[in-house]
Amino acid sequence: MAINSEARWRVAGHDGSVPEFGELAERYRGELLVHCYRMLGSLLEAEDLVQETLLRAWRHLDTFQGRSSFRAWLYRVATNACLNALVVRRRRGLPQNMVTESSAVAPIAPATTEPTWLEPFPDSLTTSDSTGPEAHYDAVESVSLAFLAVLQLLPARQRAALILRDVLDWPASDAAEISGLSVPALNSALHRARRTMKQHYQPELFERAPAAADPATQHLLDRYVNAWHAADIEQLTRLLREDVVMAMPPSPSWYRGRAAVRAFLVATAFPAQPGIHWRLRPTRANGRPAFGVYQASALDGPYAAFGIQLVRLADGQVREITTFTQPGLLGLFGMPLTPVA
Repeated sequence: MAINSEARWRVAGHDGSVPEFGELAERYRGELLVHCYRMLGSLLEAEDLVQETLLRAWRHLDTFQGRSSFRAWLYRVATNACLNALVVRRRRGLPQNMVTESSAVAPIAPATTEPTWLEPFPDSLTTSDSTGPEAHYDAVESVSLAFLAVLQLLPARQRAALILRDVLDWPASDAAEISGLSVPALNSALHRARRTMKQHYQPELFERAPAAADPATQHLLDRYVNAWHAADIEQLTRLLREDVVMAMPPSPSWYRGRAAVRAFLVATAFPAQPGIHWRLRPTRANGRPAFGVYQASALDGPYAAFGIQLVRLADGQVREITTFTQPGLLGLFGMPLTPVA
């Protein structure tokens, strides 16, 4: 697209001739998706809100007067759509941040029917959307599950203020216009949001996982996958840290400690009878190694979609396992939903 395409679109848009609207809007679809995901904590809801944003923008072209950039205007439409959605939506989190840990000898709790938990986000959809060098959090950290879990503690407008200023690095005047606040009100909301983040988020614990694993990390991940494929509970247990945490949203059940996680896996994932078998396909989500998980109830398959599993590694062992047991998520990661051999 030519450099002056937005300026030409502004002129065309006011006489009803908008041949470039779709192309120009499409340029920002990816970063709008990430923005809505940060606001909502749900990839599925974020996709719906981006579609709604573009539809609203199309229907209300007359409100775009060209005083700000087309990008800023789209962010305003998207942010307003998210704020409206959050009026009726519960905040999302992870089981380990919201409920008491479970007993390994108790049955796993049934999945909650309300949209309570965070959802994973494919690294392939993450965009480098920071607009300046003063952002407090970069594109990867700001979609990590640890960051999002704390972000969801913020009231909606504080959440918007922090994302616009400390993640996207919008100037205060632009962030205020996008979020529908005055500059003093935006700064006040940002101050309160930063105070909450300081109390609950520990950035020093964020460990950047490189896109390409180093040989030692890849060896650990290979051993982890092989243990699942071979149903080798002893090998898998050796790979876990003593303080490992395992969660399986949308069930609220979660477990802390190697012994508890091992007991749970023995009872559910690797029971002797009937046989349950697993296949893991590598991917990445929220800046972490992840796997598309498939399950079969017989040795010769077929394997059916089970969910998306994220692992957090530390000191050469597995520190955290979060398995989102929602088969439909695999399609969002470009993986087949139908059974695989």
